[in-house]
Amino acid sequence: MRQNNSITQEHTRRSKAKADGENAFKVRLSIRTALGDNAYAWDTNEEYLFKAMVAFSMRKVPNRETTEISHVLVCNVTQRVSFWFVVTDPLKNHTLPAVEVQTAIRMNRNRINSAFFLNDQTLEFLKIPSTLAPPTDPSVPIWIIIFGVIFCIVIVAVVLLILSGIRQRRRMSKGPTEVDDPEDKCENTITIENGIPCDPLDTKGGHVNDAFMTEDERLTPL
Repeated sequence: MRQNNSITQEHTRRSKAKADGENAFKVRLSIRTALGDNAYAWDTNEEYLFKAMVAFSMRKVPNRETTEISHVLVCNVTQRVSFWFVVTDPLKNHTLPAVEVQTAIRMNRNRINSAFFLNDQTLEFLKIPSTLAPPTDPSVPIWIIIFGVIFCIVIVAVVLLILSGIRQRRRMSKGPTEVDDPEDKCENTITIENGIPCDPLDTKGGHVNDAFMTEDERLTPL
């Protein structure tokens, strides 16, 4: 009799879960797609684990700390592993609002996925948006990256200034170091006296212009 009563109560609760569709959620699992040859069969043990994970998630919600596995009802299970579930409140004899269940699932989505070796794409709660992956902290703090960029810019600027100074010094050192003697500029100047081209006197080399030599000087042997 007790077993028949429990079966009747469970059947009544499942029927109520089907009727209260606005607080029900459909779940679809792609175990074969996710695990391939390592895929496991969906059986009553896996269903029990799912109920336990949902109850665990509900107990994280304020004022729902007394949620038990028996409060989670699963129905319409298909061979391709899809089903509906609701969470009930036996004290008030109704299903919990969908908002509370959705909040609990979203808060613990990663824990539920890990329990079945699945992810948001292979364990789908059709009425519950996928959770965003938590932002990963960079291995190097941002301020160190900014400091490194600025430091490199300063180093490049200093190197360019040093190279520019070296080039300017080299240009200055390559300039004329000696002042040309004005007498040297006149060495090759040819003057014309009375229509006769005359070489200037080469005072440095002792060269005498033949135009100014007397006839005796020309005949005098050197």
